[in-house]
Amino acid sequence: MLDTTQSEAQTDPTPPEHEPRGCLFALSQPPLMIFLAVIGCLLLMAALHDLLLL
Repeated sequence: MLDTTQSEAQTDPTPPEHEPRGCLFALSQPPLMIFLAVIGCLLLMAALHDLLLL
């Protein structure tokens, strides 16, 4: 007879130990959001300066 214990153990669905995290997890981090907000404000100020004062 064939021993099928190994094939049964391999076909059992087991959750992975470490799931990769996506981009939404990275965007939920406060330091990154603060950095992006500062860069966005600087770009907005530069655009308004170009449009209104030059």
